[in-house]
Amino acid sequence: MVEAHGLVKRFGDFVAVDGVDFSIARGESFGFLGPNGAGKTSTMRMISCISPLSGGTLRVLGMDPLKDGARIRARMGLVPQEDSLDLELTVLDNLMIYGRYFDMPKKVIRERAEQLLDFAQLTERANDRVDPLSGGMKRRLTIARALISDPDLLILDEPTTGLDPQARHLLWDRLYRLKQDGVTLVITTHYMDEAEQLCDRLVVMDKGRFAAEGTPRQLIEAYATKEVVELRFAPGEHEDVAPSLVALAERQEVLPDRILLYTDDGDAALAEVARMGHVARSTLVRRSTLEDVFLRLTGRTLVD
Repeated sequence: MVEAHGLVKRFGDFVAVDGVDFSIARGESFGFLGPNGAGKTSTMRMISCISPLSGGTLRVLGMDPLKDGARIRARMGLVPQEDSLDLELTVLDNLMIYGRYFDMPKKVIRERAEQLLDFAQLTERANDRVDPLSGGMKRRLTIARALISDPDLLILDEPTTGLDPQARHLLWDRLYRLKQDGVTLVITTHYMDEAEQLCDRLVVMDKGRFAAEGTPRQLIEAYATKEVVELRFAPGEHEDVAPSLVALAERQEVLPDRILLYTDDGDAALAEVARMGHVARSTLVRRSTLEDVFLRLTGRTLVD
């Protein structure tokens, strides 16, 4: 569905995407993770035929975005990070008008719109104006609108940003159903649990390049341990205690509020901490997650 070799995007002297290679198979859910400024959005804009590439080669649906942009967009659905709905129109009218952009017969658009309202659980709000709808409803409508042309490829940029947990999980269910129906998904997200739930494969981008690529499980196995022990001591004690704990883990992180021990046996490490006489205010043994991988590869420093 998408194939890139040596893909580059420059803005003057700044290189936003620096020679990346990737391919996305039909029916796959592929994710781009990375801090702000890593190159995710620039890559997505090139795939979406919105921004021309500066170097390398890119094929989307077997076509050249430079020459066949209109044909590619006709078979693609786009869910931007910010909703761009017509707030003064009804939910149904947003779908009907958008369908006309694809030169679809009105009867077909109507049938498709009714199916999508049911899919997005918005049938009862079909004749309501969009403006007073909740954020979750607007997001579901934006996804439904992107599906009006029955696309082969769906691009989702931060699909659940700003939503409450219930709305996020409902959207995850809708996207999972799309994947089951054979729609290829390309997703950017800052939510690591979302990436684990939705992505068959993903890449972690940093400074325009790929820091890692694989399935969520492969990345966790390659860049993290099975478990993480979190220890919280009294304020000011972390720096004093940390040196004595180094041998208990494959890797240690000392943060202002806690010490993290990366190990394959968290309970054994915690028992050894107690045997050494250290009394933590709170302890936690948890499995390693994509967030641990992400922070190890891209760092904890905030990037503007």
